[in-house]
Amino acid sequence: QVQLVESGGGLVQAGGSLRLSCAASGSIISIDAMGWYRQAPGKQRELVAVMTSAVMTSGGSTNYADSVKGRFTISRNNAKNTVYLQMNSLKFEDTAVYYCKADRVRVGPWTFGDNYWGQGTQVTVSS
Repeated sequence: QVQLVESGGGLVQAGGSLRLSCAASGSIISIDAMGWYRQAPGKQRELVAVMTSAVMTSGGSTNYADSVKGRFTISRNNAKNTVYLQMNSLKFEDTAVYYCKADRVRVGPWTFGDNYWGQGTQVTVSS
């Protein structure tokens, strides 16, 4: 079983910064894609940023939502199966529950799993 646990959310004033962390645990051999999604009240869950593991060897990719480009930075520590989201210049509209997600998780020599989610962490930006 694979579990994802987020941390680092909280209340911050507009213009401030927060850093989210997400640690994956369980019978994990490797994780290809790890990313962050968010869901604001009354809205659908949306992609914030995602990074594939091979990006560190120039073979993968990093993608950001247009709304966060230039303000948010995703990073990973593959050895610790952890993904981070550095959020700067936060805006009121960034207020949401932020979820970590992992895909193409190798849990066995020939076994992969997708669609693992964390429980979410609340980010509230006051205007």
